[in-house]
Amino acid sequence: MKMTIKDLSNETITAYSASLRGNVVLPSDAEYGETCKIYNGMIHKHPGMFAMCVDVADVIASVNFARENNLLLAIRGGGHNGGGLGLCDDGLVIDLSGLKFVRVDTASNTVRVGGGNLWGEVDHATHPFGLAVPAGIISTTGVGGLTLGGGVGHLSRKYGLTIDNLLEADMVLADGSFVTVNESQHSDLFWAIRGGGGNFGIVTSFKFQAHPVKTVFGGPTLWPVEKTPEIMAWYHSFIQSAPEDLNGFFATMIIPGPPFPDHLHNKMFCGVVWCYTGDLSKAEEVFKPILAMEPLFPHIGEMPYPAIQSMFDGLLPPGLQWYWRGDFFNDLTPDISAQHLKYSSKIPTPLSQMHLYPITGAASRVGNEETPWAYRDAQYSGVIVGVDPDPENADKITKWCKDYWEDLHPYSAGGAYSNFMMNDEGQERVKASFRNNYARLQKIKTKYDGNNLFRVNQNIKPA
Repeated sequence: MKMTIKDLSNETITAYSASLRGNVVLPSDAEYGETCKIYNGMIHKHPGMFAMCVDVADVIASVNFARENNLLLAIRGGGHNGGGLGLCDDGLVIDLSGLKFVRVDTASNTVRVGGGNLWGEVDHATHPFGLAVPAGIISTTGVGGLTLGGGVGHLSRKYGLTIDNLLEADMVLADGSFVTVNESQHSDLFWAIRGGGGNFGIVTSFKFQAHPVKTVFGGPTLWPVEKTPEIMAWYHSFIQSAPEDLNGFFATMIIPGPPFPDHLHNKMFCGVVWCYTGDLSKAEEVFKPILAMEPLFPHIGEMPYPAIQSMFDGLLPPGLQWYWRGDFFNDLTPDISAQHLKYSSKIPTPLSQMHLYPITGAASRVGNEETPWAYRDAQYSGVIVGVDPDPENADKITKWCKDYWEDLHPYSAGGAYSNFMMNDEGQERVKASFRNNYARLQKIKTKYDGNNLFRVNQNIKPA
């Protein structure tokens, strides 16, 4: 029988709290309301208790406590998950924000990172050494959630997904044991966490391969939204043959305000956000065909890599209302671009947008079954996000996102990148996101978490 924190005696809670170095936060505590907040302000869940872990021992004690008391358990790293899967109602949340450290090894160009770190903290530590780990496009994203789901971003075409650069992880398993996983130790588990999400245990530290990235050339180029079919067709042809040093993701959006110029504010655009990591002396030549398309706003230039990683942080702070939907695409046909034009011409709020991330270059050279991330043969990972600060607009942005997705989905490759899924999409969507890898993941889940302790996620159910 599932228990809640309310079912536990004060003595049980007191004894557990005393076993931790970190704090326990209960609904009666003054800091509870603030502790409940996550990146997506649309999510309102009320855990029975937070365990604010500061070391691996705290995590082990908390996993054992949840298992022994049959509590619903959620794991929160950066709290950035769109579906709010870092929280649960009435159960225990293991918060990893106290497990933060970044150690750069310049002899091997590797980086060890705590399970609670954010990507901006990693970039801050690696940048002085001229190194970077492939990650996403927002520096406030948690390392854990992004990595375990896959990790698509500015460096994907050059250096692959984040999981392609994961060398090792330390984990606490459902039975409270602690293991190190890599190609030679618990190799089945190491395979599973590279895209299978948080189904298999709690990662307390990651070891990544870093790459030489210091200064990049990039930024957004914008065109009027009515040019979406033309620019999308050009982009599709261009990015397929572009050098792998050049990444660009396609987007449609409203320019909400600063730091963009006044004359662009509140107008609808399509665009591409570029990141070139190659020889800067050749950047002008590389961008010639891009500028030949005569963007209205070519805001491109040299910048430190952390600058492009954090370029949109200010526009998308924690606490906004978010609703997400994602799909993979093999092509950008006229039928597809027509749907994008239709919905991008009626974006409901200034922060709502659509992105298409290319899965080409290095990201495509990994086989569909080499990691759980089963869509290496897709050309793009797409995401539609309804975003707004005002809870009054939650229904409006959700409806736009769902309608957009439903009209576009028939043209998709099926499935979805699990980090672009909400928690209301159903088990068939989870299975579709892993394709033929689901059965293997289910077998590993059954081996390491047969009672499904780690189920507040895009869940792979034990056999």
